[in-house]
Amino acid sequence: MKLLLTLLTLSSLLTWNAPAEHHEKKEKTGQNRAEKPEGTTDKQEEEKSTTIGSVRINGKTIKYEASAGTLLLKTEKEDKTKAEVFYTLYELADAGDTSGRPITFCFNGGPGSSSVWLHLGALGPRRLKLSDDGTSSPPPPYRLVDNEFSLLDVSDLVFVDPVSTGYSRAEDSKPDEFHGYDEDIRSMTEFIRLFVTRHARWDSPKYLLGESYGAIRVSGLAESLQSKHGMYLNGVTLLSGVLDFRTLVSHNGSDLMHVLYLPAYTASAHYHGRLKGPLAADLQRAMEESERFAFDEYMPALLLGSSIDETKKIEIAGKMARFTGLSVDYLLATHLKPGPSRFRKELLRDAGMTAGRFDARIVGIDSDNLGDRPDYDPSYTVIYGPFASVLNSYVREELEFESDIPYEILSSRVHPWSYKPFINRYVNVTEKLANAMRTNVDLQVLVLGGYQDLATPPAAIRYSMNQMPRLPELDGRIEYRNYDGGHMMYTNIPSLDAMKGDLKAFYERTKNVKSVDNEK
Repeated sequence: MKLLLTLLTLSSLLTWNAPAEHHEKKEKTGQNRAEKPEGTTDKQEEEKSTTIGSVRINGKTIKYEASAGTLLLKTEKEDKTKAEVFYTLYELADAGDTSGRPITFCFNGGPGSSSVWLHLGALGPRRLKLSDDGTSSPPPPYRLVDNEFSLLDVSDLVFVDPVSTGYSRAEDSKPDEFHGYDEDIRSMTEFIRLFVTRHARWDSPKYLLGESYGAIRVSGLAESLQSKHGMYLNGVTLLSGVLDFRTLVSHNGSDLMHVLYLPAYTASAHYHGRLKGPLAADLQRAMEESERFAFDEYMPALLLGSSIDETKKIEIAGKMARFTGLSVDYLLATHLKPGPSRFRKELLRDAGMTAGRFDARIVGIDSDNLGDRPDYDPSYTVIYGPFASVLNSYVREELEFESDIPYEILSSRVHPWSYKPFINRYVNVTEKLANAMRTNVDLQVLVLGGYQDLATPPAAIRYSMNQMPRLPELDGRIEYRNYDGGHMMYTNIPSLDAMKGDLKAFYERTKNVKSVDNEK
């Protein structure tokens, strides 16, 4: 389960553009933070550093104000600091009236992940540059480039690091008050309410965007913000997300995961040239046929369990081999249930390689070729170092926010993570999102996924969304877009380009976006 919850988010890498051409210092408040014992803060004042930058998007130069800072969460009666939350805000410079200008709160997942992946990989005005397809990184030192696919021309952006991630810290001896589903929703609800109030954005169109576990977070936040504060949202985007853990794990007789992963196996096998015939020539056809087989034939076969007829079992194994690139003998040996870890190890075993979990397009080499599971995830190691490096440089040198405490890219501080509301059952927040949509009839949802994602495959969250009752209140308000790539499909530049177009259309449809009026 702990491995399951490490559902990060990733991005694209770079060549250097001199920051002096893009940023100028505007203001800086607060003092440099020194190293303190783990999980502590004695802060009584907030910190913020503001700079001015520009980025060229869709042929137009957008001038923006970037603020990196901390917001203190305090007790209501005693006015004592409970935690400080680090954020990075990008908004149009000299925008004037912001009532028609959308604002988007962006969260990564984990739980325990900072917002670095969405920030410097997909949505912010600067991004890390990998190879154009996102499957490899250049040698260090790593560099940033302007992000021509940033969402900043459409919406102001707030990248939030929940407590114990990034530079966010709880008060001494209080971290457990933030490390859990309910605890996280409460603290992030308070952060958003306070942020919106401080920045006078109650009249702005408001959006949430969550990746991976971030989809669970923003689904809970949508309901919480509406029910607790009457803060109705325009849209929620779920990127490589999960709503129901039952779709991602298989034990205690639950075979649903195996069915929902099959189309992702097909996409991964297609990428590595392991499919044959018409399936090899057309990815979309392969995916459609794989999904039909998964639900129409594979699921009924799994429901039979050990009572399945041997002839039928061999028939199903043969069809699975066609869609996965695995051998019939191997599939029979796994009782038709290879699972994502075994699939990653077996798909390219004959070539001495293993496929990535977050992105099956990326391959690695294990210590030996005999195990039934990979030693590590090459799709994570290829981006962890580059993202950590550029984030630490960017925050201090371009955003001019100084701190000596470690920026927690993926924090172990949050564990154990509490799931008290879901005791004796799988974590499932689908109904919370449905409740938010029923309460707010204008709330719309965009679901984005990567074909080769073996952490949170697109079919899994679509299944969860399909479990919502088809009520008039929900009709026509959920849409899906999938792209070539993995969990962080935006590391693939063509997919990042397409994703930006889909996000822009979503915002324009859900709210009349104020035009950018500070272009050069």
